[in-house]
Amino acid sequence: MAEALKNQEERRILLPNASWGTYERLLAEREERRYPRFFYDRGVLEILSPSTEHDGVSRVIAALVELLTEEAETDVCNAGSTTFKREDLSRGFEPDECFYFGSNAGRVRELVADKGDIELDAGDPAPDLVLEVDITNPSLDKLPIYARLDVPEVWRYSGGRLEIFRLADEASAGEEPRYAEAPESAFLPGVTGDALTRLVAEGLNLDRRVWRRRVREWARGVG
Repeated sequence: MAEALKNQEERRILLPNASWGTYERLLAEREERRYPRFFYDRGVLEILSPSTEHDGVSRVIAALVELLTEEAETDVCNAGSTTFKREDLSRGFEPDECFYFGSNAGRVRELVADKGDIELDAGDPAPDLVLEVDITNPSLDKLPIYARLDVPEVWRYSGGRLEIFRLADEASAGEEPRYAEAPESAFLPGVTGDALTRLVAEGLNLDRRVWRRRVREWARGVG
């Protein structure tokens, strides 16, 4: 039986016995629309229709990443809510936002220009950073999906707080890779979860021009 969790406009539907074929069919039927988003983990399928609040938080954090990388003089490629999936691992996800940094940013731009998409099954790289916004309690724990698909870093926003998780260097024999909360980003040194939490809160409340100036001023003092 499907379980639906609602918060105003936000809806999550969990299908516990979905085949990979069902997942692929739903992706195809959605075509080029942004919603809903799909997450798949070994037979469990979550269908997410984000709320206005959810998307608002996501856009603020994406703008924050763009500003911080610009001030750090780091190349970045925002791959948005691209579909990432690997049939051999029976896992797939569509993040709120995701990013590639440095040489990976240039590589991904070339891949997209060449074939129009990023394909993990073909050996293309997973995002360096995935953003997950939780406005309602998630039906499906997505960290194991990101970990198994080799996403090095996840920023998770929940309850007004942004936490940074980094993938452990090695997993014990027979164990799935796992994340641990980290004091700062590996891709933006000096950028901590506490600082990100504050900057996101300001971004949700301040005039956007004022907020951008504040972010740039703060970023210039990092290091």
